[in-house]
Amino acid sequence: MKVINLSEKDSVLNKFLAELRDVAVQGDRMRFRQNVVRVGHIEAYEISKYLTYSRKAVRTPLDTCMVSTYDDDVVIGTVFRAGLPLHQSFLDIFDGADNAFVSAYRYYKDNEKNEVGIKVEYCASPALDGKTLILVDPMLATGGSMELAYEALKANGTPDKLVMACVIAAQSGVDYLQKCFPSDDVVLVCGAIDPRLNEHKYIVPGLGDAGDLMYGEKL
Repeated sequence: MKVINLSEKDSVLNKFLAELRDVAVQGDRMRFRQNVVRVGHIEAYEISKYLTYSRKAVRTPLDTCMVSTYDDDVVIGTVFRAGLPLHQSFLDIFDGADNAFVSAYRYYKDNEKNEVGIKVEYCASPALDGKTLILVDPMLATGGSMELAYEALKANGTPDKLVMACVIAAQSGVDYLQKCFPSDDVVLVCGAIDPRLNEHKYIVPGLGDAGDLMYGEKL
């Protein structure tokens, strides 16, 4: 799997990431969601470089010109609920894409909240055979949600290309996905990669619970 860490290079992306992490800014839910969308726009542009292109004739009012545009049949897949703003940002860029949705949530198997399980309850997707699947989820902690989401979507076919994107990943989650998807044809784009998970499997330094910061705390 090819891993791209966008924060390794200086760009405006790092400003958006800084605001997402900053406890002094996080209280503004609308700004938090918008910063996720901004990161998604940058990631979608980066992912566009890995699609297949061909030159096509475009008629202008004055003449005809040749333009290189992508040929991929794109499907954007998202993990509920935190993935919704990131999904919309990718749909802004790949505006003709089909869409797939997976409901996956984490739960603790023990009272100490150290052992995490993931449950998939819902999946809606078009046929994926021959498609380019872009699977997005803001936080890549253990990697389990992304893996199970992909396995759920595979019930609707196997895509020709798989690209995954997250805003912030833990190094252990990246390592886990590299074992699950060893092919060099699979691409993972991260806004940033953080060094570790804490005892409750939250990314450190991370930013907290992305879903709660977007939509309010859940029971």
